[in-house]
Amino acid sequence: MIYESRIYRCIPGRLPALLKRFENTTLKLWEKHGIRPVGFFTTLIGESNQDLTYFLAWESLAERETKWTAFMTNPEWIAARAKSEEDGQIVANITSQFLVPTAFSALK
Repeated sequence: MIYESRIYRCIPGRLPALLKRFENTTLKLWEKHGIRPVGFFTTLIGESNQDLTYFLAWESLAERETKWTAFMTNPEWIAARAKSEEDGQIVANITSQFLVPTAFSALK
């Protein structure tokens, strides 16, 4: 099992729009594509309170490539993302890391 850590830094004031998009659209599409979220977090104290950090679980990088590509090219996702950004861009930048659990990790 590998975990993907993704951090979305929002345009100031646009974090609520991103959270709404995840709650109302993204998660439903991920379920259709078999994408498994582990947890979602906003920043209480840190560099920016305009961040959404979340983790996804993957069996392998190959699984990630297949499912993520299918999601990103899904016409329903493309249309929903465009609609959610009618009032302007939401995300300024995204960072991603792939993590492997240690032998003593609670998540395996």
